[in-house]
Amino acid sequence: MRKSKFSESQIAEVLKEAEAGVAVADVARKHGISAATLYQWRSKYGGMSVSDMQRLRELEQGNARLKRMYANLSLEHELVKEVLAKNW
Repeated sequence: MRKSKFSESQIAEVLKEAEAGVAVADVARKHGISAATLYQWRSKYGGMSVSDMQRLRELEQGNARLKRMYANLSLEHELVKEVLAKNW
């Protein structure tokens, strides 16, 4: 997964600025992001504090790690079953 060049605190500041009534196009242009990115951030992080955003990112990273571990174990399990089936 690609890492964002914006930290959680920077994203929170951009969202606060957008919520303050500044036009979305102006906020996006000022920070060098697209309006779509701003809307995605708003839908994903809307109403969260910086600590909540950090916790969410940690949980997402942990879930990705667990999914990779499961995929590896599942592959190993299938290989073992295949080898055992050929031996008997």
